Order: sequence, then structure tokens, then C-alpha cells
Amino acid sequence: MMKTIHSYWAYIVLVVLVIAVVKSVMGLVQKKEFTHKEFRLGLFTLITSHIQLLIGLAWYFMSPWYKALQADPSAVMKDSATRLLAVEHPITMVTAIVLITIGWSRHKKQVKSEAKFKTFSIFYGLALVLVLTRIPWSNWF
Repeated sequence: MMKTIHSYWAYIVLVVLVIAVVKSVMGLVQKKEFTHKEFRLGLFTLITSHIQLLIGLAWYFMSPWYKALQADPSAVMKDSATRLLAVEHPITMVTAIVLITIGWSRHKKQVKSEAKFKTFSIFYGLALVLVLTRIPWSNWF
């Protein structure tokens, strides 16, 4: 059940993150005013990603990959598919969520719209790149 919830919620997080990055880059390039819509989108991205983190952590500690990592770490590290799910995916996703959180916190300190869009573009964009690199695509399709 947790794996299913984690998988479906990931689609929501990915879509919202892509929209947030695209809108922030467009706002930066087109020199738009940072409005309550962008604020809400950034906040929604933050919230959905943190919910995904909580679901993911709950699933991780129940998963067979965590048990395998505890039983035989060297065997997990030798198998790339297991290593992805047991080590690389969790660490990279936590890092991505940390970047989203930093981006959210830093944007609030900015006064100018350009600086807000730039902050979102950088931090949310880096988070998006990390997420895309460590999604277990073979499990998604």
C-alpha cells in the first residue's frame, strides 16, 4: 500500500515541480512580476515534496531494499538495480527536497521579483534535475 501511494504521489510532485520550474524560468526571462500565484505554486511544490518525503521514508523502512541493505551491504552495493533503490534514490531525493526547502526559504528573503524567480529557478531546477536522474524509471512504466 505504501509503495503504491509513494508511486502515485510521485507523479503529482513531478508535475508540480516541472510547472514551478518552467513558470519561474519564464518569469525570470520575461521579467514578470512575482505574484501570489507563483507564491502559491512554490508553496504547493514545497508541501507536496515534503509529503512525498514522509511517505517515502515510511515506505523505505518497510521495504525489502532497506532489509537487504541491513543484511548484506556489500551485495546491495554490487547490484546496480538494488543500489539505486536502497541507496541512490533515497539520498538523492532527500537532497532534492532539501534544495526545494532552501529555495523556498531564500525566495522569502528576496524583495525583487527577478530575485525570487531566480531563486526558484536555481534551487527548484536543481531539485528537478536530481529527481529526474534518480527516479527508478523501470519501476514506473
